[in-house]
This record gives sequence, C-alpha cells and structure tokens, in this order.
Amino acid sequence: MKSEKNNHLPENTTMKGTVLLIPIALAEDGYDAIPASVSAAINACDVFFAENTRTARRAFKKMDRSFNIDARTWHETGQAEVEKIESFKLHLKENKTIGIVSESGCPGIADPGQKLVAVAHEMGALVKPLSGPSSILLALMASGMNGQHFTFNGYLPIHPSEREKKIKALEKKAVTENCTQLFIETPYRNNQMLQSLLQTLHENTRLCIAYHLTSAEEWVITKTIAAWKKSNVELPKEPAMFIIGI
Repeated sequence: MKSEKNNHLPENTTMKGTVLLIPIALAEDGYDAIPASVSAAINACDVFFAENTRTARRAFKKMDRSFNIDARTWHETGQAEVEKIESFKLHLKENKTIGIVSESGCPGIADPGQKLVAVAHEMGALVKPLSGPSSILLALMASGMNGQHFTFNGYLPIHPSEREKKIKALEKKAVTENCTQLFIETPYRNNQMLQSLLQTLHENTRLCIAYHLTSAEEWVITKTIAAWKKSNVELPKEPAMFIIGI
C-alpha cells in the first residue's frame, strides 16, 4: 500500500510515504466491529507507532493469525508521542508505510495519534483513515440526542466540587444551545460519576449512558434524570460514555 499517483491532488502536491490510521476493537470480544479490510492494511505496513505495542500486537493476531509481528518495526508512543516524531519523520523519508494505532478505537480521536498525523501532513505523506469503531460516534448515534451539534469533553475533574461545577456548565450548554455534551470516566469511577450526575443535573435533563460498546454486555439507555433515579443502576468497571442532552 505504497503511495500512488493521484491525478486529483491539488496542483504541485506530491505525496511521499503512507500513514494508515488503524482502528482497534473497543472490547476484547468486539472484533466483529472491525472491517475485514483492516487485516489487509496491517499487513501492508512496514512500521507501527502504537500507543501500546503489546495491545496492538495481540489485536493484530486476532485480526489475522498469520500476521508476522517480527517482520515489522515497532515504536511505542504511550505518553511520549512527541518524543517519537524524529523516528516517524525518518521512516517517512524512507517512503515507508506506517500504521498508527491507539489502545482501542480510532487513533487521534480521544486517543494519541494527532501529533504524528500533523507531522505526516507537514511532510506531504499520504494519510489514510480506516473505518472502525469509535465510542464517541457509536454512543452519539444511539443516544437519540442532537448529532449535528455536539462536544466531546474527555474526562471531567476528579474533585467533587469541581466536577459538579463542570457538570452544571455542560448542562447549561446542552440546554441553551442544544449542543449534546459527551464525556468519559475512568471505569473504576463510573458509579461516582453517575452519582454526581444524578445529584447535580435537573430532573428533566436527559442522560444517556453507553456501556461497554461492541461487547456482548453492551447497552445504551437514554432517560431523564428523574427516571434514572428510579433505576437503581450500578455500573461495572468497564468503559462507558456519558451524554447530556435535551
């Protein structure tokens, strides 16, 4: 999957090197959500820049048991994406096909990868995003809330008073601007987040919880806060997306 001539490129544009943005399953039993075309893409790569190389290697073996791990060059980005930029540039200059992989979902979307992709554009590389599961989009699709005007807020503050203040601000924006607000929490704090939402949001505000997406235990439920208070729900320590809207 080397760079190919594209007659539809803007004038005076040349492409050197190829960067494939490779999706990973959101759940251990969620590989049915990965398109078959991704297997061909991983086998086309010479080099991988992975958030977690162990996770990526295991995932690729699930996609294709014949995948040759040792035939590729591996770089682990983790929290050190910037430190890998010079190595990334060198591989592009060598016209390599590079795969960028996050620990789950799509690289560059609430996950590392954005800085390397920016460098790829600066160097004139061909950047190809591959289809795969994104917890943000899957949750938004299933929430029944406004999908034309929304914001992903990442993690909210850990300290209870700061978290409450942020929740109120998100609710205000959701209500006054009809702007759907999405955010996540570390799985072991799911129930703390839920309790903060139930205690802080107005009774008529709608809350969607998208739990363990693409897994066998997946569920997505949207209710008013008043209805959630009657549900007596407990969230196990698995990934969840929280959405506030009207």
